Amino acid sequence: MNINIPGLRNSDENHWQSIWEKEHPTQFHRVVQEDWEHPDCHAWTTRMEEELKRFDYGQLVLIGHSVGCVTIIKWFERYGHSIAGALLVAPSDVDKPSYPSYITGFNPMPTHKLPFPSVVVASTNDHVVELERARQFASDWGSELVKLENAGHIESKSGFGKWDLGLELIARIRNQTAVQV
Repeated sequence: MNINIPGLRNSDENHWQSIWEKEHPTQFHRVVQEDWEHPDCHAWTTRMEEELKRFDYGQLVLIGHSVGCVTIIKWFERYGHSIAGALLVAPSDVDKPSYPSYITGFNPMPTHKLPFPSVVVASTNDHVVELERARQFASDWGSELVKLENAGHIESKSGFGKWDLGLELIARIRNQTAVQV
């Protein structure tokens, strides 16, 4: 199963996460947060755990967008479940001095190597995370880095709807997991 972990304000109907869920309803599931406007790390990771315990953790690929990426890593730090992998798209830089104060509890940004296959996707002109910072995250986490040119925050406002490359990256993560077993 592939689990979508959206960021601030959820992913709208034109966002790639929403499209994947509509097109592949048996393969994608969304963790629905109680408060999309004021992300709180403890509340969001608790909600993730509540949702994910009904699945086989070892079969899950977690797909984060923006602060959803950090939610995935903080959830792993808190609960430690082995998963198949993670696709971390446009990770929010929660340590940035100008980071919104209504998003709480996610800093400091984790810097340890992740014990599962992961891919970080970053854009050359994302207003939420600078490319060099995303490159550092990928290095710290032991993730493959995929760089997109002028892709903004890799969301529907930036022109990302169906986004087939993301589906290909999920397949790549699953193949890495299969090789490791």
